[in-house]
Amino acid sequence: MADGFTFELVSPETLLLSGEADLVTVPGAEGDMGIMSNHAPLMTSLRPGMVSVNMKEGGEQSFFVRGGFADISPAGVTILAEFAVSKADLTKEVFEEQKRLAQDEVDASADSDDEDKKANARSFLDQLNHLEPTLLPA
Repeated sequence: MADGFTFELVSPETLLLSGEADLVTVPGAEGDMGIMSNHAPLMTSLRPGMVSVNMKEGGEQSFFVRGGFADISPAGVTILAEFAVSKADLTKEVFEEQKRLAQDEVDASADSDDEDKKANARSFLDQLNHLEPTLLPA
């Protein structure tokens, strides 16, 4: 079996998880990525989605992230999330608050001349709307 590597998931409020992992899956800006030990160095932005971590000592943990960055090196992965919550704590109310914040960003960009800013804000909200049925029970 492959050697483990260091994994940390940090949100603005707290360190959510730190330990040795065998496999981490992240929602990268260009698509989902599976990361194992000795991965080539890479930094990517994250889109809204689930981070899954197979811990070296066993067990999988999952977290919803609402964007951020993943810093990947051969020795480990550090995720700096704009917002993160464990899958077990992801309620409809928590998700609705994240959608409200994304809608606020869309509204705030409406008067901007920056078309990229408008498109990015709209895309972020669309991604959250697309994820909702897969993350929350009906």
